[in-house]
Amino acid sequence: MLIREAIAQVSNDLKNAGIENPGLDASILLAHLLNTNRSLLLAAGNESLSDKKYSEYNILIDRRCKGECVAVITGKKEFWGLEFTVNRSVLIPRPDTEILVEAALNQLSQTCGLIVNVELRIENKDSLCILDLCTGSGAVAISLKYEMPELEVWATDISDEALEVAKENAERLLHGSEIRFYQSDLYKALAEFSNLHSQFSIITANPPYIPSRDIKTLSAEVQNEPSIALDGGESGLDIITRIIEDAPVYLCSEGALLMEADPRQMDDIAGLLEKRGFNDIIIYKDLSGSNRVIKGTYEK
Repeated sequence: MLIREAIAQVSNDLKNAGIENPGLDASILLAHLLNTNRSLLLAAGNESLSDKKYSEYNILIDRRCKGECVAVITGKKEFWGLEFTVNRSVLIPRPDTEILVEAALNQLSQTCGLIVNVELRIENKDSLCILDLCTGSGAVAISLKYEMPELEVWATDISDEALEVAKENAERLLHGSEIRFYQSDLYKALAEFSNLHSQFSIITANPPYIPSRDIKTLSAEVQNEPSIALDGGESGLDIITRIIEDAPVYLCSEGALLMEADPRQMDDIAGLLEKRGFNDIIIYKDLSGSNRVIKGTYEK
């Protein structure tokens, strides 16, 4: 069978399974199997695919038809121009979450007295601490450290398995630059470090924010991701409320809390922030124009 014929055949299978972009997924998965890139694969469309490889290909396609996302099958996902290792233990980084990284970098440039050039690299070094909660694969924490190596970055996640993935990504992508990873239910593991009180310039979080009752309505692809990274309790705001409540303990004066959430939750989250004493509340829109990241500043 020719490569182009194999792609056409499995594309049809994916389409029948309700996959949104069957041709794209078919070519990405075959490129992964053949250890090449998609452009070279498509250019080699008239070359033969062995029966053995076609059989292996169909195993990957079957997994995709059953709801596993392409990133889990290939074990990798691009975020912020970096290739992250991912698996079933972590939430797959989405392009919209890059808005959280952009907002954090913008906050640093505006409120911390830094001079940042067009490439978002720090030119005027300062000692700054960042805390990333619910770090998962480490996408946000690692992207911030990658852009600003001078930052002291701490990151926590309740899942040991997720932290193993995050540590692997940090070691590979940061080439030895240290991030302090802790297994923790939000801030709990940090309680032993009394010197961390009022030390963080920014706290970031992409927390679980989907109401428990809505989990079963999500696509099969999303339901295959860890529920602990999705389930935000009855209202969807359980984890977010806890993050907001304790953030002032760890933020320095005029420090900022930035969180990703559902656009429909933004008014409620703004109310929670105001009630806890945050001001300068700003909402950032995602790539589709929906409200995606909310920021509050805390003055002491």
